[in-house]
Amino acid sequence: MLLDFALNKEFVKRMHVASLLHQPTITLTIHFLSEHQFQCSICLDVFTDPVTIPCGHNFCNSCLTKCWNLSPQCHCPLCKEKFTKRPELKINTTLREVADHFRMKSQVDKPAVLCDSCTGEKQKALRSCLDCGLTFCKLHLEPRHNVLKLRKHKLINPVKNLEDYICQKHEKPFERFCRDDQTSVCQICCLDDHKNHNIISIEKETGEKKTQLGKTLTEVQQMIKDHLKRIQEIRQSVEFNKKTTQKEKTDHNKVFTDLIRSIKSSQAELREVMEKQQTAIENQAERFIKDLQQEITELKRRETKLQQLLNTEEHLNLLQVYPTICSPPTNKNWTDISINTDPDVETLRTSLSQLQKTLDEKLNETLEEKLRETELKRIQQYAVDVTLDPDTANPYLVLSDDGKQVKHGNTKQNLPDTPKRFTYHPIILGKQSLSSGRFYYEVQVSGKTEWDLGVAGESVNRNDKFTLRPQDGFWAVFLRNRDEYKACAGSSVLLSLKEKPQKVGVFVDYEEGLVSFYDVEKRVHIYSYTGQTFTEQLYPYFCPFEKDGGRNAAPLIITAVIKTE
Repeated sequence: MLLDFALNKEFVKRMHVASLLHQPTITLTIHFLSEHQFQCSICLDVFTDPVTIPCGHNFCNSCLTKCWNLSPQCHCPLCKEKFTKRPELKINTTLREVADHFRMKSQVDKPAVLCDSCTGEKQKALRSCLDCGLTFCKLHLEPRHNVLKLRKHKLINPVKNLEDYICQKHEKPFERFCRDDQTSVCQICCLDDHKNHNIISIEKETGEKKTQLGKTLTEVQQMIKDHLKRIQEIRQSVEFNKKTTQKEKTDHNKVFTDLIRSIKSSQAELREVMEKQQTAIENQAERFIKDLQQEITELKRRETKLQQLLNTEEHLNLLQVYPTICSPPTNKNWTDISINTDPDVETLRTSLSQLQKTLDEKLNETLEEKLRETELKRIQQYAVDVTLDPDTANPYLVLSDDGKQVKHGNTKQNLPDTPKRFTYHPIILGKQSLSSGRFYYEVQVSGKTEWDLGVAGESVNRNDKFTLRPQDGFWAVFLRNRDEYKACAGSSVLLSLKEKPQKVGVFVDYEEGLVSFYDVEKRVHIYSYTGQTFTEQLYPYFCPFEKDGGRNAAPLIITAVIKTE
């Protein structure tokens, strides 16, 4: 489609330039355009007297006229747009001129079909006769216009494989089509081998086949659009992940840098304290040594005095000084004295070891948190603006005017009984559905003691009891009794959540068979259904439950997705 647009844009540009220069346009554009751009989507041939209808599509005048004559309402055979009044058809002269020149050029480019009647140098054939089984040039075709019997022969554009247009058994042209045997037949075949078969004219069968081809063409074009859209989504996803990865790398580098800075700071603090401790120890030791040396000096004086008294003959002097010299010296008890280490240093050493362990734990927690943030960022890009479908709401449910909130009303409302409505359980579905790709939405559940959330298949039971499980078309998590969270995977799976979610995110990947639930505010994964097989459309599923005496009166609120940065 983009190529067609580019070529048509180039065509218009060259037409405009040619008009300014007063020059023919065909030779300027013919090399830039392909045959399919001049094909009528009804007959699949190059346009003949093309007309343009209000939707902008072009068709052969005769093809479109036949199509509308056979239909009670006028609509575009290509885009199916309907017209309340049959549009007046006018020939698009510019397009006709280009198509005619293109047809002439195409015929020049094709190998010529030669006349079967020429005896010398064979001339280019002008027509082929289905009754004669021969192809004629202009010269040999001329006499056939003057013979009454030959005038009734069926002539077609010249073809090389003329035998393919003639019944080999009866040597008559194929004019009819047998639908029972899916083969072309002549008039005699209709009375012979194909008697009582479902016979139709070749023109009508061809018209119906072309109509079917037109539908198939539309389907193929839609598939191409879908594939191109999917390619764009994949490229956008890759680009988003690339940007997210780059940001994560930057964030992780910052985390590591902060951790390293913290370790270095603690190590520097430890070194400083240890250096101060060493200085204090050295000063303490010097004081102890000085005191000891002073006591040693005093003891040496007493030693000298004692030696003198032992050798003295002066008995009277000995008796006088004895009490003083023999009394115990007043020295410190150095046995109990030691060089003490500052307890702050030991505490810091212990703290450093604990810090290293804490840093490791913090690093793991940080990385896990970043991974959770990355996962949530990734799935939030598939956010869908979900609104509640009132046609599915149980009669006891009350909806807000904007279709974003639902709660139990305790009073049954008089609502139309539709096949889509849930009549047994207080359930409602979203309007938006998913049959391929991914979607994501968020629901505020704060203030409630009971609720269900998830997705449900289109064909789920709406008028009787059922089990909330994948086998019955439900993929959900629920809250009961204020703090009992469970998943409905066949038998209920108890979920251990550290905190009560205030806002729950629901993500679905149809092709991967995945339904995941998240605590949006804490960025915590709650539960995932994996390896599922989806075979129908899925809809957002909500159950606010009864008010429970006002304890569960708060509504379920579909909130706008605020993408995390």
